[in-house]
Amino acid sequence: MPKAAPVSKGSSKAPAKASAKGAAKGASKAPVKGASKAGAKGGVSKKRVSSFAKHRALRSKYNALYVARPRSFLLGQNLPPKRDLTRFVRWPKYVRLQRQKVIMMKRLKVPPTLNQFNQTLDKPTATTLFKLLNKYRPEDKAAKSARLTKIAEAKAKGEKVAKAAKGAARYATKFGINNVATLVEAKRAKLVVIAHDVDPIEVVVWLPALCRKMEVPYVIVKGKSRLGHIVGLKTATALALVDIKPEHKKELEQLSAAAMSAFNDNAEGRKQWGGSRLGPKSQAQVNKRKRILAKEGAITKAPRV
Repeated sequence: MPKAAPVSKGSSKAPAKASAKGAAKGASKAPVKGASKAGAKGGVSKKRVSSFAKHRALRSKYNALYVARPRSFLLGQNLPPKRDLTRFVRWPKYVRLQRQKVIMMKRLKVPPTLNQFNQTLDKPTATTLFKLLNKYRPEDKAAKSARLTKIAEAKAKGEKVAKAAKGAARYATKFGINNVATLVEAKRAKLVVIAHDVDPIEVVVWLPALCRKMEVPYVIVKGKSRLGHIVGLKTATALALVDIKPEHKKELEQLSAAAMSAFNDNAEGRKQWGGSRLGPKSQAQVNKRKRILAKEGAITKAPRV
């Protein structure tokens, strides 16, 4: 009998292992009916596989709307979102001075002479007053030159000049602090209107006392710019009505009576001090102290058992 070829030690096991590996690979590659990748790996049920598939299909369908796009706000990259930086603005010096002055006038004690400019005419009366002042706005340069030209032409022809043409400038509001003061001293002013926010206040601080001495009715109204609008300027410190047309005399009498009662004859209003208003933090401390004292008083007054 022919002898079999000698086999080295361990050679019989090697082909068996190789055949086992090949069978395993073939089994993994062979398609199994009704099985998915997830089922092959972990043995997941068909229902769960179908839910995963639906979820993935939905994600692929709507994913474009919810893609994460992180932004970086470093130098040279994305712009930061807009913020309200009002509190961090370095305001111009004149704005800061205005605001500081308002706060200072609230905190410090303001003497009655200056505090009278905070007591202005009420709104309904002020509306009536400005309606009347608008009817007596001074003529501008073009109207004045046209009026004087007509008068000169009439004189050249030897015609009589109508009084209405000569006295057109008479029925106009007078402005300028020196002009108003002269009219008050001469007792020609029928009504004086003073602005409450003149700066420096020394320009008009003496005018109410002069009006009271000369018995000329005066009022203090809000806004030097409103007075300036009447006479065609940016601002005006004081105005005066001198001559009034007959149809407006009744309105002027009513305004004069209101001015006399509210300002000229109001002695108590001229004695009131202003300011001395605490800030929010100081007011909160005072209120807290009051609550503590009230609590202590209630405890001491409570009857002993």
